[in-house]
Amino acid sequence: MITTVSTAFERELVKYILERKAEIVSNVAGGLAIKTIEEYREAVGKIAALDEVISMCHEVSATINKTM
Repeated sequence: MITTVSTAFERELVKYILERKAEIVSNVAGGLAIKTIEEYREAVGKIAALDEVISMCHEVSATINKTM
């Protein structure tokens, strides 16, 4: 049961992260809510951070699967 819940949680978390990343990418590409270079840098930093979180989720999943 716990494995099923963990797997479902991971899938949903990654889904939400990807959706949020897509929103930010869309805003940057369309120029929405980006008025200064600082806002652009912040948005690009958020995209990079979300990519890192997704990578970490996959790494943790792989590590857990190896131990089971």
